[in-house]
Amino acid sequence: MSNNTMAATKEDCLLQNWYIQLSNYTLPTNFIELKSSEISLLSGSDLETEDAEKIEKALLKRLDFAMRQYSGSCFVTTDYCAPIDTERFASKRGAVHSATSALKYLRKSEKVVHAAKCGDVKYLCVKPFRSFNQTREFRLFVHDGKLRAMSQYNLVRHFRRLEGIKDKYFSLAKDFIEDINWLLPAKNIVIDIYITSNDKILIIDLNEWRGSTNPLLLHSWDQDWDVELGILLMRPPMKIKGDVNVSF
Repeated sequence: MSNNTMAATKEDCLLQNWYIQLSNYTLPTNFIELKSSEISLLSGSDLETEDAEKIEKALLKRLDFAMRQYSGSCFVTTDYCAPIDTERFASKRGAVHSATSALKYLRKSEKVVHAAKCGDVKYLCVKPFRSFNQTREFRLFVHDGKLRAMSQYNLVRHFRRLEGIKDKYFSLAKDFIEDINWLLPAKNIVIDIYITSNDKILIIDLNEWRGSTNPLLLHSWDQDWDVELGILLMRPPMKIKGDVNVSF
């Protein structure tokens, strides 16, 4: 794979399209190609009860085989989106123990159902589940093959521990992009990463440039991308001193 396009598209960022080139930098993944009938099942299309049961049984068999390749819990997603809008993701970060549970939450996800209806889903992707520390997840903005900005990914609050290591993290990310930019599908691309406890970087996802991709703490895509913007973190809570008058 080479940087033969300027801006990454939705198609560039489908996991099956970049996994071979970047598999050394991401979690191991098993792929299950879906039949049209199985995509219909995910989309919630009306199927004859007998047909739906037969389709589900066959899909569960293949999904179970893929999940058994890993010990412990798995994270099961589609190639286009993950079921992050489900109660399972909210309570267990998406960890599932069985094919039945995995399929159940895929079918409960409005994001997955919508993507399947739009024809955006082609594969199920099975990964070993890994619990990520929220302070180590970041979104990288790569322009013309160079890291220009890095944003805190989980905007839940200010993480004080990041202040002392933010420059180190940005340097790690810059070196990482310099090493892998020749493998990326486009010169302009957004990459979600996780920095491990021993300072190794894992790719979590690739995202299209602009489009529906959230610029997070950049707030806007209207930037001078020839300038290195550095790492962006949520600010600490503001402290107000002096006399404060509050009226209701």
